[in-house]
Amino acid sequence: MTENAQQQPPAPDSELPTQYAPAEVEGPLYERWVERGYFEADAKSEKPPYTIVIPPPNVTGSLHLGHAFQHTLMDALTRRKRMQGFESLWLPGMDHAGIATQNVVERELGKEGKSRHDLGREAFVERVWQWKDEYGGKILGQMRRLGDGVDWSRERFTMDEGLSQAVQTIFKRLYDDELIYRAERIINWCPRCLTAISDIEVEYQDDDGELVSMKYGEGDDTIVVATTRAETMLGDTAVAVHPDDERYKHLVGRRIKLPLTDRTIPVVADTHVDPEFGTGAVKVTPAHDPNDFAIGQRHDLESLTVMDERGVITVHGPFEGLDRFEARSAIVAALRADGRIVAEKRPYVHSVGHCSRCKTTVEPRLSMQWWVKVAPLAKAAGDAVRDGRVKIHPQEMEKRYFDWVDNLHDWCISRQLWWGHRIPVWYGPDGEVVCVGPDDEPPSGEGWTQDSDVLDTWFSSGLWPFSTLGWPEQTPDLKKFYTTDVLLTGHDIIFFWVARMMMFGLYAMDGEVPFKTIALTGLVRDQFGKKMSKSSGTAVDPLDWMNAYGSDAVRFTLAKGANPGTDVPIGEDWVQASRNFANKLWNATRFALMNGATIEGDLPPAEKLSATDRWILSRLNETVAEVDALYDDFQFAKLSDALYHFAWDEVFDWYVELSKTTFMAGGEPAEVSKRVLGEVLDVTLKLLHPIVPFVTETLWTTLTGGESVVIADWPKDSGFRDTAAEREIETLQQVITEVRRFRADQGLQPGQRVPARLTLDGTALAPHEAAIRQLLRLQPEGDTFAATATLPVGGATVALDLSGTIDIAAERKRLAKDLAAAEKERQQAEGKLGNEAFLAKAPDQVVEKIRARLAKAAEDISRIENQLAKLPLA
Repeated sequence: MTENAQQQPPAPDSELPTQYAPAEVEGPLYERWVERGYFEADAKSEKPPYTIVIPPPNVTGSLHLGHAFQHTLMDALTRRKRMQGFESLWLPGMDHAGIATQNVVERELGKEGKSRHDLGREAFVERVWQWKDEYGGKILGQMRRLGDGVDWSRERFTMDEGLSQAVQTIFKRLYDDELIYRAERIINWCPRCLTAISDIEVEYQDDDGELVSMKYGEGDDTIVVATTRAETMLGDTAVAVHPDDERYKHLVGRRIKLPLTDRTIPVVADTHVDPEFGTGAVKVTPAHDPNDFAIGQRHDLESLTVMDERGVITVHGPFEGLDRFEARSAIVAALRADGRIVAEKRPYVHSVGHCSRCKTTVEPRLSMQWWVKVAPLAKAAGDAVRDGRVKIHPQEMEKRYFDWVDNLHDWCISRQLWWGHRIPVWYGPDGEVVCVGPDDEPPSGEGWTQDSDVLDTWFSSGLWPFSTLGWPEQTPDLKKFYTTDVLLTGHDIIFFWVARMMMFGLYAMDGEVPFKTIALTGLVRDQFGKKMSKSSGTAVDPLDWMNAYGSDAVRFTLAKGANPGTDVPIGEDWVQASRNFANKLWNATRFALMNGATIEGDLPPAEKLSATDRWILSRLNETVAEVDALYDDFQFAKLSDALYHFAWDEVFDWYVELSKTTFMAGGEPAEVSKRVLGEVLDVTLKLLHPIVPFVTETLWTTLTGGESVVIADWPKDSGFRDTAAEREIETLQQVITEVRRFRADQGLQPGQRVPARLTLDGTALAPHEAAIRQLLRLQPEGDTFAATATLPVGGATVALDLSGTIDIAAERKRLAKDLAAAEKERQQAEGKLGNEAFLAKAPDQVVEKIRARLAKAAEDISRIENQLAKLPLA
């Protein structure tokens, strides 16, 4: 009934321990997979390729829930494709993390009372390599703990020899094509790390600052401007107003006095100024603000740098040598003494950028840097999505992608660090500039020096999809596995990494896209949907949960929350529930094995199957089809939920329970059901394997005797459907569920047996009488049977004799007491909701709680009245 049924593996070992112990199973299993080479891809294979390159974690990093989340999904994709017959490559590696790694090693040197300058550049870089070899890559071992099915034989590092060659190659090509240039521009500068940093390395937070309004000029030439960074006024070279602002038209083109200096500055008209904001006039500091720099370019203004690289004032005068924040207070005080202050607001809460590494306030700074001219590269990256060569999933994320690539500014790629890919440009004694490729000899001789900066880490990681496969060499790996199939990553780095891989991939690979699909995920949040953080005590080490509940439990929890592009809330209770699911899988499979479940031999033809067998096989094929469709749509949450409910609800809670009477009866029907149960478990474990690999491997190899589910064939939908059997079992479930509900309402214990008369004539339920009686604990009616309750359900009638099972008078008394309490609760809630004075004063959340109490009371009253009505009269 499924194509899966054609396999004929060796006889299984049917022994399973009584309890599942993940800690004893997971480590040895993973090492066995690696030793047997299951995750190694063969570039010479004739199988169709399926490739994912891992977003490289930082060499300084350790596994966090965000990693665990994305790795679970990537692992699920590549494991399934491997089982489907693809040459599946999931390529691992790490990023050298320029700033983060250099900071770590510099802190280590600081403990020794040294700085990198004491060592010198060459010795410092050697020290970083030593640190990397000794301490770096902690996350790689944690990836093994999670079960990542990556090809460790192809592990790459952005500073290894091959990738360094790729970086130098593409830099040279871009330089020769005039797509890389050197120029003075405004950049994000960290006065602590002493380097330019990328936009993604700037974290914005609301800080308590000050907003100071001050007068520039004298007499009729006075104009008021406001700033949160008073210290930058020393570098002002203009005041800008909107050209249509009538208030200032008489000042445009004139020069006014800049306070605390002996300079005058012009008033310029620029459409960037919003006349409705503040006074409609803004101070212009081209060397210390990106918008001001743009105004300065348009009006040919001088750019005056007033701070050094550490944020210390360099302008001659009373403020020279002060830190920027000390200078801010001193300058405001001086302006106040000079009668220039119009207004001061403190605290003034506003968004301020901080270095993500050291939390220092970032300083916009004019600096000579290397840049990528992105316009032609960004257009190609946008066109690749517009014409359908690359799909973004979910599709609604396309707009965010286009908003970014269509408005991309030139990219600053130089960093003032020692750890990283050093810029391959040499400067000669007479002003010569030579860019050197990997096969070129750098200039030598007196006066020649190499540029001291290194490249932004994102530059090398932008080459990741093709440099890791051997580019610029035309390697077998590059020919086989490029274009990669899926880039799965968080929506938060679509701008910083995804777009750059698109630009570089299309440029380096002559128009070939780096990946066919960009599958964007959300971010992992706490169970209340809030950002996890160490300071709030909500950050979670996934290894703690893996140690407590097993890696499968963590993986399944993360997959169940993975709706495309949507943030993922997660709490420990949910991981415990996933652990319970793994235990259910274990116990149900163990029961099946103890009762002879098998996959040996072909499945019997449909005419030999019971309705229960046909129902579960029909549902099995529907589940295979559903899971395949959801995988292809990256709907991990939905497919995990579908598998959970099929396995727990339909297989374990219904099919296994319904089969127990068949097993007890013995004979041919029992043998048929054993084969069907084996088939259902075989397919179910395969479907679950990509998400929960460890428990499914143990159970599947025990059930089937096969070598490993890692390399087993993925199930296929055979097309078998039996809607009649599905309707029949749905009716059976309805009968059992309704009688169980009635028993619970009457206060009967689950195992308490009750005499019953079943009238099943004229229904399809007659063959199921034994199962109904077994599951509902109904014993045959005796000579003294007297029906005290009759339940018509699903076309059948179930008559029950409760006279000897419960104290009817006591039960009526108990229910009457509960009914009175519920009616009192309803009365109180209605009283409050009918009180206009109360409603006018009560907070919305209080009113909502009272409405919920009223609804609950009404529900309880209905339920109790129904229970009383069903009780016998005596």
